[in-house]
Amino acid sequence: MTRDSESGRPIEPVYGPEALAGWNAEERLGEPGGYPFTRGVYPSMYTGRPWTMRQYAGFGTAAESNARYRRLIAHGTTGLSVAFDLPTQMGHDSDAPLAHGEVGKVGVAIDSVDDMRVLFDGIPLDQVSTSMTINAPAALLLLLYQLVAEEQGVAADRLTGTIQNDVLKEYIARGTYCFPPKPSLRLTADVFQYCRTAIPRWNTISISGYHMAEAGASPAQEIAFTLADGIEYVRTAVAAGMDVDDFAPRLSFFFVARTTILEEVAKFRAARRIWARVMRGEFGARNPRSLMLRFHTQTAGVQLTAQQPEVNLVRVAVQGLAAVLGGTQSLHTNSFDEAIALPTDKSARLALRTQQVLAYETDVTATVDPFAGSYAIEAMTDDVETAALDLMGKVEDLGGAVAAIEHGFQKNEIERNAYRIAQETDSGDRVVVGVNRFRLDEEEPYEPLRVDPAIETRQAERLTSLRAHRDRAAVESALSALKKAAEGEDNVLHPMKSALRARATVGEVCDALRSVWGTYAPSDTF
Repeated sequence: MTRDSESGRPIEPVYGPEALAGWNAEERLGEPGGYPFTRGVYPSMYTGRPWTMRQYAGFGTAAESNARYRRLIAHGTTGLSVAFDLPTQMGHDSDAPLAHGEVGKVGVAIDSVDDMRVLFDGIPLDQVSTSMTINAPAALLLLLYQLVAEEQGVAADRLTGTIQNDVLKEYIARGTYCFPPKPSLRLTADVFQYCRTAIPRWNTISISGYHMAEAGASPAQEIAFTLADGIEYVRTAVAAGMDVDDFAPRLSFFFVARTTILEEVAKFRAARRIWARVMRGEFGARNPRSLMLRFHTQTAGVQLTAQQPEVNLVRVAVQGLAAVLGGTQSLHTNSFDEAIALPTDKSARLALRTQQVLAYETDVTATVDPFAGSYAIEAMTDDVETAALDLMGKVEDLGGAVAAIEHGFQKNEIERNAYRIAQETDSGDRVVVGVNRFRLDEEEPYEPLRVDPAIETRQAERLTSLRAHRDRAAVESALSALKKAAEGEDNVLHPMKSALRARATVGEVCDALRSVWGTYAPSDTF
C-alpha cells in the first residue's frame, strides 16, 4: 500500500533503478563539497569533525541564563544559542506595559548593555560561537554583543556566531515583528554591510524555515518559502549596491528535523541543490561558498507531547539522526519536557547527551554521505524539489516573497496544511504515540521548571537605576542621530551602536525607529 509523505507525495513501497531512469548523477549529485552540494557542503563532512552542538537556552534574568550557559559548556556543548523573551524579541523594555506578564518567560530579558554584560560574564567571546535567536531587533543585540566583546578586549574580527535576523518569516508564521517589511529589509541590508567590514566572521542572517514548520508547513513548503525569503534578502542587498560574493558566504539557514527520517534527509538534499542553482543562475555568484546552503537544525518542538513526556527522548533522538544524516552544520536537540515548560538542567543535559551519542557512539560520522545512491532517497529528493520549485514559482508569480506575504499567500498555504495535519490526528489516521494511541489511564506527575514572576519587578528596578545614572543628554543626542539616519539612507547600525554604548535601552532604540518607520499591521486576506 502506498503511503503519502509529509509533503503529500506518494512514497512507494519499493524503489529500484527505474526510479532514477534518465537520472544524471553528475548534475544532481556531484561530489561532497562540490556543486550542486546535494551530498553536503564540505568534502569531509563529519569524518573531519562533528557538527556544532549548539543548545538553545535562555530564561529569566541574564544571571540565571549565564549560569545555564556555563553548565552547558562544562557538559560539552560546542556553541551557545540564546533564547530571548518576547518583550526583547519585539523591541520593548521589561517595564513597558506591553511586556507585563512576559518578562523572562520564554527566554532571557535583555534591556541594555548592562544585561548583555551579565549574560556573558566569564564566557570568553573569542572562544565560543554564539547564535542569537532574534529577528526584528537583531541589529541591536548584535551590537550589544560587540560592545561586551570590546569590554573583554576581544576584537570584532575574532567574533563568530549568527543572528537569526530573518524578519520575513515573522510576517508569515511567527509574529514577532516591529517594523513594516520594506524598512525591515533595509535594516537587514545594513547589517550585511556593517558586518562585512566590522564583524567579518559573523553569519549575518539565519533564514528560517523552522518556525514555518512549527506553524504547520510541510517539508516542501518549509524549504520553498524559506528559499524564497532568501532570494528576497539577496535581491535587497544587491539592489543596495553590494556584490553578491561579498555577503552570500555569510548567509545561513535554519530548518526543522521531524521524525520522518527519509523525507527529512531528502528535504535537506533538495534545499542545497535548489539554492546552489539559484545563486549561480540568478545572481551569478562566483565564489563556491556563495553557493553553499549551510544550515542549523532544531528538532521538531511541535511533535513533542505533554502526554508521556519521556517518549519525547525517543522522538528527539530520531529527529536528531535525521538532521545528521541530512548533513546539518549545527544542531539543537529539544529537551523532553519542552511541551510542558522550560527545560530543567537535567533535561537540557539529556538533550545534549543525545547529540553526543549520535556523534561518538554511532557510525554515522564514519562516512561522508551514508544515503548516497539510495533509490528511495534520490527519488524522494526529486519529489521534494519538484514540489518546492512549484511553490517558489507561485511566490514569484505574485511578485516575490514580500508581495506574496502582503497577499497572505504563504500564511494561507501553511494554515491549510496545518488544518490537514490536525484532521488526520483527530481521526487517528496520523498516529501520535501517547496522544491518540497507546495512551495511559493516568499520567505520571512531573515537576516543571518555573520562572519567578518577581523577575519583572527586578528588571524594572534595574531599568530605573540605569536611567537615573546614565548621561541623559548623550542618550537623547544618540537617539536623535539614529532617527536622522533612519529618515535618510545612511547605515543605521553606526548611530545605533553609539546609542547602545550610551546605555540607551532596547525599547528606546526600537521606539526611535518606530517613530520613523512605523509598525506593521498584518493582512488576513488572500
